[in-house]
Amino acid sequence: MNTKSYILDNGAYTAKVGHTDDETPKIIPNYIMKAKSERRRTFIGDQLSECRDKSGLYFMLGFQKGYLLNWDIQKTVWDYIFSKDCCKANFLEMPLIVTEPYFNFSSIQEGMTEMFFEEYEFQALLRTNAGNLSCYHYHHDKPSTKCCLVVETGYSFTHIVPYILQKKFKPGMLRINVGGKILTNHLKEVISYRQLHVMEETYVMNQCKEDLCFMSTDFDRDHKIAKMKWPKNTIVRDYVLPDYTTVNRGIIRTLDETSVSRTIDKDQQVLRMNNERFTIPEILFYPNDIGIPQMGISEAIILSINLCPEETRPHLYNNIIVTGGNGCFPGFEERLTKEVRALAPDEFDVSVTVPENPITYAWHGGNLLSKDPDFFSLVVTKEEYDEEGFSACHRFDV
Repeated sequence: MNTKSYILDNGAYTAKVGHTDDETPKIIPNYIMKAKSERRRTFIGDQLSECRDKSGLYFMLGFQKGYLLNWDIQKTVWDYIFSKDCCKANFLEMPLIVTEPYFNFSSIQEGMTEMFFEEYEFQALLRTNAGNLSCYHYHHDKPSTKCCLVVETGYSFTHIVPYILQKKFKPGMLRINVGGKILTNHLKEVISYRQLHVMEETYVMNQCKEDLCFMSTDFDRDHKIAKMKWPKNTIVRDYVLPDYTTVNRGIIRTLDETSVSRTIDKDQQVLRMNNERFTIPEILFYPNDIGIPQMGISEAIILSINLCPEETRPHLYNNIIVTGGNGCFPGFEERLTKEVRALAPDEFDVSVTVPENPITYAWHGGNLLSKDPDFFSLVVTKEEYDEEGFSACHRFDV
């Protein structure tokens, strides 16, 4: 078999794709978009960079509530990802590692398997969860660790998944129905109520969230600061909205910079972001604040660990790894460490790790796994699939 593999971390919002030889994956939006200004054309994945006006974009996603439901949209994106324009490869000689959601439905698994073998004709296939790849990556970096707790906080959900001896401990798995999508939608509602109607500007407000929001390490202190006037208020910032002629992505400014620039350009639309910068990500820790009757990340971590065998608990507290886009918020690692430390028993050490790039961490785990000597014992080959059908895939650890 070919030692090169193709890795597709197929997230609901972005797909991370690349070959074994790639140092970093391509991050491609996993959806189709239509723009008001160019209604006849659809933009697939990273073709969005060719769109002249990104205001009022209409998104069409294959994933709904974390699961693949619209096959036509997903296949259009996959066709683009697997095309020569995006990621050139000879699939007939190459295995594929593809991620799928936890507790994925059997009908979706069967459809994915059929498509990758029959439509794209991959030589071999390994369907797995992103958390499995993250665990492999973490264990590769720290071979002596017996257990780790993967906190995967992405677009649709946040999952807390304990791994004992590199195997998922399913009784300890928890899901919180809060992810990046809810944060962006709530930011749109807050800004629309307080300042400017932005309910149709999902793309712009998502960028605003990524550029300006941070995780408060002391909520009460930051709230007091946000009530002060500039310059004592060190949190408030102005966000100059893109006009897609001179500005293609929002610009962050202090209030002093805004007062100077306004004399030059009076046509700019500016959002003033104050306590929104830290109250929006706070939903991850307190979903109940916006009417979602669920526990936050820190409480879910404690419950998840308490559902695991007693002898594993010190190891789990000491090996918490955060992956997914929400892990990119500045201050996330410090805040989560502080919250878990406050709730955990005193005798346990608490260590939280947020990788340098939590979005691509699972993909890099898949890349490492593809080079493992035992890798080909995990995959199902095209020949096995042709002989046994979907039943050949039942040995996948899902």
